[in-house]
Amino acid sequence: MTIPPTMRAVLLTRHGDLDALVVVDDHPTPQPGPGEVLVRVDACAINNTDVNTRVGWYAQDDDDAGAWGGELDFPVVQGADVCGVIAAVGPSVAHERVGEQVLVDPWVRNGAAPDDLEQAGYIGSEHDGGYAEFLVAPAINAHPVSRRLTPVQLASFPTSAGTALDMLRRAGVAAGEHVLITGASGGVGGYAVQIAKALGAIPIGVCAPAKSAAVRGLGAAHTIDRDAELGPALAALGVGRVDVVADVVGGPQWPSYLAALRRGGRYVISGAIGGPVVELDLRTLYLEDLTLIGATITAPSVFTELVRLIEAGAIQPAVAATFPLAQVKAAQQAFIAKDFVGKIVLDVAAG
Repeated sequence: MTIPPTMRAVLLTRHGDLDALVVVDDHPTPQPGPGEVLVRVDACAINNTDVNTRVGWYAQDDDDAGAWGGELDFPVVQGADVCGVIAAVGPSVAHERVGEQVLVDPWVRNGAAPDDLEQAGYIGSEHDGGYAEFLVAPAINAHPVSRRLTPVQLASFPTSAGTALDMLRRAGVAAGEHVLITGASGGVGGYAVQIAKALGAIPIGVCAPAKSAAVRGLGAAHTIDRDAELGPALAALGVGRVDVVADVVGGPQWPSYLAALRRGGRYVISGAIGGPVVELDLRTLYLEDLTLIGATITAPSVFTELVRLIEAGAIQPAVAATFPLAQVKAAQQAFIAKDFVGKIVLDVAAG
């Protein structure tokens, strides 16, 4: 395919409001180096990390950088959820890969030390991402995927479904276990519902009442009003306490999530959209023999398993809305409003 010298891209020029995002038509097209591929981006979904990085949310005090991995070298091309086609390859990558449709694993690791989390970087943060017509990624991160689904549908999976699968695998979710999932109408939470069901577990989604039918449609056995008192709500379902809590919300209800766990239960978190600072009564932790798990950087095997689940039809895409690349600000505004179930995706191929 023809590769132009410049491309349309959305540049994050600083931490700030939506005006920090600038759409340009003459950004240099990146070139793949050794072991890398150039991907023509067809679609790229929006996720919380995009917004959090833009506003500098990850800074825990005035001296911290606003990105999860430290200081950013602006301008940055955001966008971690990429589906596209390999347009060119760098040295040491088989030319036969040109033309493959791929999903891109957003976690870039040191090939010599893939388990060293200190050296991991994130596409759309430490590495330019998919808010552009092309991106460069390590060839090992570009996973071939069939054309059974559209690029927009496929782009809904990488970050949200990958995070959900990582959370459930870290928590050791087994068939027959009750899994309480917060934020169940969102990207990560919705896919956690689907994946928990695919693993044979019993997902219970916490969400706004207006979204409960949609969450049950994703596979939740039960839903609970996010503003309800959790203990009585679980008792009313005949569940009692649960085996696992998969949380992306945090906030003031956090102690009730731990209280909802049976003795020996596991709590896993990969987000804090309800608030990052919570109170912990250590007696709850040690007297109940609980395990607390933080989950951010996924192992390469998780993305490989995710692609297998997608190809097998074990999980389905959940796309709430699409926007062209030029309307990225409107897309992020819609994402922040949270008036949807599923994912918001930039249809980059549409312009």
